Amino acid sequence: MLIIDYSVRCRKEKVTDELKELVRRAIETTLEFEEIEDDCEVSVTFVGNTGIRRFNAEYRGIDRVTDVLSFPIAEDGDLEEAFDGEKLCLGDIVLSLERAREQAEEFGHPFEREVAFLCVHSILHLLGYDHETGEEDEADMRSRQREIMKIMGLEVK
Repeated sequence: MLIIDYSVRCRKEKVTDELKELVRRAIETTLEFEEIEDDCEVSVTFVGNTGIRRFNAEYRGIDRVTDVLSFPIAEDGDLEEAFDGEKLCLGDIVLSLERAREQAEEFGHPFEREVAFLCVHSILHLLGYDHETGEEDEADMRSRQREIMKIMGLEVK
């Protein structure tokens, strides 16, 4: 079972049931791909560019807009740390829908595809993957993202 706690803090983008279902599907597909069979809980907060810039400045010391931030419960991918006895508490995803729309337009693909990709990317971070630790780790994470998006029928171009 997957529990998602949604929070909406954006005004420019409407968060529809269809968008929430897409996020759920991206998360579930990633967890299945990674063979996570435990019940899981994750928090997803939808923000605009102003909101994500504040989060980025406060938590990473980087005062600029980004697309998605991941705040894992487990340090260094040690999922035992995130298990509360009943479920894996993976952590928090903060997603700028405004930036996702901008990137979708820049890359020439649908907004929904960009949102799904950012969720897959973020869940991999919550599971301990890190593309900033070296070329090999980055290649591994990219490969996983590609495979998961392919399973979802939303191939990365």
